Amino acid sequence: MLEVSGLTKRFGGFTAVGNVSFRVEEGEILGLIGPNGSGKSTTFNLIAGLHAPSEGSVRFQGAELGGSTPAAICHRGIARTFQIPRPFRKLSLLDNVALAAFYGHGGHPARGEAYRMAREALELVQLPSVPEARVDGLGAAGLKKLELARALATQPKLLLADESLGGLDEAEMEQAAEMLAMIRRERGITIVWVEHIMGVLMRVVDRCIVLDHGEVIAEGSPDAVAHDARVIEVYLGTDAAEVQQTVAGRAH
Repeated sequence: MLEVSGLTKRFGGFTAVGNVSFRVEEGEILGLIGPNGSGKSTTFNLIAGLHAPSEGSVRFQGAELGGSTPAAICHRGIARTFQIPRPFRKLSLLDNVALAAFYGHGGHPARGEAYRMAREALELVQLPSVPEARVDGLGAAGLKKLELARALATQPKLLLADESLGGLDEAEMEQAAEMLAMIRRERGITIVWVEHIMGVLMRVVDRCIVLDHGEVIAEGSPDAVAHDARVIEVYLGTDAAEVQQTVAGRAH
């Protein structure tokens, strides 16, 4: 579904992402992981059109995306969430998501259809879809759900989920991870998930790509990545045993 080849992004003399290549198969959940500053969010920004690549290509369902605008990429069927949600706080939850449906969907739906898609997305993430429900009062978990609903309202084929667990407690993290798995299961949406909370991510993803200093250092199943010597050295460190135990528990 998605093929990233030789992707490179330079900011002046600094190379944030260097020669990154990977593929995403339709229907899978791919984890994109690595230490802070490893290039994960920059890679997302290149795929989603917030930055233009310095070199390399991004192909979605065979079509080149590199250099396209974020709106054009969204209309093709790629939606993303952001690490820090920024909803329109003076609008209701329903209006927030309806805006995403109206402007993010490539078919330019009528007002009634946009609100239908918005209600469907809010119900999927277990947020109220009544017009009276407001953004004020939502905690961290609620804001993450609203961010996800706005992305889903664009009717994506591929979802780029950026730090969906940040700021959540343990129970909320488990719920958020299950929600991503449910979205793949019930809606057939392919997911690339950037996350730094490894234990939860490793129980959900099919494969992992590990970045360090803007380069791919490992790729494979959660078990293979959790036991990779270089990944342990530059990223997992003393948490390696816990992550390995989590992956082992997944098989049971």
